[in-house]
Amino acid sequence: MTTLDQPTATAPTPVTSGDRPVRRELGVANALSHGFLLLWGLLTVLPLLWMFISSFKTNGEILADPWGLPGALHWDNWTRAWTGAHIGRYFVNSLVVVTGSVSLTMLMGATAAYVFARYEFRGRQIVYYLFVGGLMFPVFLALVPLFFVVRNAGLFNTWLGLILVYAAYSLPFTVFFLTAFFRTLPTSVAEAALVDGCGHFRLFFRVMLPMARPGMISVAIFNFLSHWNQFLLPQVLLQGDESKWMLAQGLFALSVSQGYAGDYARLFAGLSIAVLPVLAIYVAFQRQVQAGLTAGQLK
Repeated sequence: MTTLDQPTATAPTPVTSGDRPVRRELGVANALSHGFLLLWGLLTVLPLLWMFISSFKTNGEILADPWGLPGALHWDNWTRAWTGAHIGRYFVNSLVVVTGSVSLTMLMGATAAYVFARYEFRGRQIVYYLFVGGLMFPVFLALVPLFFVVRNAGLFNTWLGLILVYAAYSLPFTVFFLTAFFRTLPTSVAEAALVDGCGHFRLFFRVMLPMARPGMISVAIFNFLSHWNQFLLPQVLLQGDESKWMLAQGLFALSVSQGYAGDYARLFAGLSIAVLPVLAIYVAFQRQVQAGLTAGQLK
């Protein structure tokens, strides 16, 4: 008779500590990355904090103790910057122009990106790459021909001309970002809406555009920051009439016109007024910005 071989029991393999060097390397990498982020945060926050604190000092306190706290809160610095230096007027001008340019950019960019992402037609890739190719050309390369084009069109020294130029230079990034975002949206929702009798325009404005809200908010904030901080284009296209100047032009004129007088308190107050809207918008929409930047990866 033959007997079946019984399976031999094997002893459990002891757990080795071979993964400890990997964990140590990951720990070191995390520590270095967190340290770099902390350093970057300090380099960003400390100058802003110093600017806000200096806006409440007197000129004597700024020169005598630039790193100290103010003896009292001098709100008159903000009043002198808002009225005396006409920062309030430039603030309103920038708000009107940036609101118009961002609205126009988002409307045109969203419609173009939706067509590139959802529709097939001859030459689609060529037109798309022509849009994206605009990202390679910096603004200062086209200042001279842009000046003559705007002047010949009768839009020189007008807000409308500046709004159109802002929108034109923001379209490449807007189309590039939103095209990738629209591709992540579910196709089944669009097909169901079309089956229910929804037209293409209604499908875009009533169904797809609300679904793309995180991406729209992210791009709108980036465009707002770019337009709000723009100095070169207004300096070239808005000349002579100070009543139409943007906020960056007003701050530049304030810093230059002081000469040796050195009204630093008013200058810091004007800079603080220019920074506050940017901080307020980012704090209000930071979750939407993060959701828009990560939506494509999560889907």
